[in-house]
Amino acid sequence: MTHVYDPATAIFDPNGITWGMHPIAWRNDDIPEVGEWNTIDIMFDDLAEAGFAGTEVAGWYPSKEETKEKAEAAGLKIVAQWFSSFIVRDGVEAVIPDFRATCEYLQFLGASRVVVSEQTGSVQGIRDICIFENKPVLKEEEWPVLAAGLNKLGEIAHEYGLDLVYHHHLGTVIQTKDETLRMLELTDPDKVSLLFDTGHAFVGDGDVMGLLRGAIDRIKHVHFKDVRPAKMEESREAKRSFLDSFLAGMFTVPGDGTIDFTEPYAFLVEHGYKGWILVEAEQDPKIAPPLEYAHIARDYVLGTLLGQ
Repeated sequence: MTHVYDPATAIFDPNGITWGMHPIAWRNDDIPEVGEWNTIDIMFDDLAEAGFAGTEVAGWYPSKEETKEKAEAAGLKIVAQWFSSFIVRDGVEAVIPDFRATCEYLQFLGASRVVVSEQTGSVQGIRDICIFENKPVLKEEEWPVLAAGLNKLGEIAHEYGLDLVYHHHLGTVIQTKDETLRMLELTDPDKVSLLFDTGHAFVGDGDVMGLLRGAIDRIKHVHFKDVRPAKMEESREAKRSFLDSFLAGMFTVPGDGTIDFTEPYAFLVEHGYKGWILVEAEQDPKIAPPLEYAHIARDYVLGTLLGQ
């Protein structure tokens, strides 16, 4: 590792937002061979060089002790980790042991968020199912089960100094704006918050601002992910899975796709958001070298969003 995060040359946001980048640009947990040559040392070096302050946890990281040591050596923060819940399928009591283990792990790393996505019936990781036509839908009687379970997990997260941020996601029971807002209405604002993801909002609803406006009071974590609309339509017509859609280039970093991030960024600032925004783009690192795309995102954030 040759670079250490330096605030003097990093992205500085005068509005109090901290900018990071998600590890999905370097490697993919769902398709292990994608980016398998990228190590945590390479990723942390790229993040520090590009001036991003932190990242989330990926499944390919080394031990928690080594991860913490390397993050501290690079001057980077570990912010959060994804957790797949199966509350509706298995009941929340069956979910709790693994959830506690994740929270303990995140507490050790100094994280502040645990990202939860309900995966009952999810098709996001299945290669031969079209992501645009086959999402699961909750039955009426399942909504209160999910809401009560999320409230319980939110209580547990607080025991470890973490906020539960729910990730609306393509191919899952909470994908659309309406589903996401209903989930928020049914859960306790003190226990369940939202991870707002521009890419999933755009592909899922064709609309970024609708969900942002409706959920702004509950948002505690943000992913800025861009979309290439021609690739999205190509994948829709080819009936591709989520995994094959992003391998084909549906997603990219801010500044390289179709979303104008000035409006969601200004809206977040206007409403006092001062948390993390993580640049995220599921891509094939052979086609989209992570450091190169980190700099594309950095240039866009500094030049277009911050006017620096």
